[in-house]
Amino acid sequence: MNEIIFFGSNKYPKLFKNKTNSIKKPIQFNFENENENEKQIKQISSSNFSTIFLFKNGKAIEYLKENDLNQNPEKIQIEENIQKVTVCSQNEAILTIEGNLFAKGYDINSKNYNEFINISSLIEDTNDRIIQDIASGYNSIYLLTSNQNVYGFGSNQYGQLGFDSKKLQKTEKPILMMKNVSKIFSGNTSDSVFLLNSNQELFGCGYNTYGQLGLGESKKKDKPKKLTKIQNIPKGKIIDIQCGNSQSIMLIENENENENENENPKRKLYSCGYYGYNGLGKNENIDEFTEIK
Repeated sequence: MNEIIFFGSNKYPKLFKNKTNSIKKPIQFNFENENENEKQIKQISSSNFSTIFLFKNGKAIEYLKENDLNQNPEKIQIEENIQKVTVCSQNEAILTIEGNLFAKGYDINSKNYNEFINISSLIEDTNDRIIQDIASGYNSIYLLTSNQNVYGFGSNQYGQLGFDSKKLQKTEKPILMMKNVSKIFSGNTSDSVFLLNSNQELFGCGYNTYGQLGLGESKKKDKPKKLTKIQNIPKGKIIDIQCGNSQSIMLIENENENENENENPKRKLYSCGYYGYNGLGKNENIDEFTEIK
């Protein structure tokens, strides 16, 4: 079997019954069912709402947040043919192998937040209902269709859906954010999102108080009301971006820097945002994507 190593908060949900609420040293996690321990894990997604373990056979186990810390978390078997899961603060979504998206949570169905809803069927354009990829922010979920269009739903408190937050606080139905998109980048503790188009142009929107969108000093405290093109992006191919609550990290690949043709492409890390706790050896605000030495 592949081992699951755990450390951090053991409250929501309490995955280890006889352990403290905070596990500081990494320990191995085992399922109660021995058969489940023998399955290969494909993905784990977790927040203070729930934790989902996705197996390579397309099935998943969800542990829901419990109201009483002395009680065991509610355990749910999800039998869909799943290819990806994502969990944020109050919402979660599962993407099936067929390209259908199901989601549940407070910002999706406030009347019954534990009931999965077929989000794909809510997209008005019937040609856009096959979902290729999903990502989540803190209270928002994003989906990339097979036609390379991105939709968002959930909270728009900080404009993280690309619309003026004064006019749209949240939406339970997916709304079109941008066309011609190749990748979505966000994080389940973040109210910011980046969208990369097929021309390697990067756009972002959402929470930017700490400069985590990399827009520069003049726009550091702005809350973009719509998707904004990120200027001064380092040269090279954007491989990945991870968004946190107050910072973002970008991985760039630049093939032109290789002196030896047999070497792998040169990869560098860049970051922006607030590093007040000496993160990455820094103790400052970084307003544009800057290389991490």
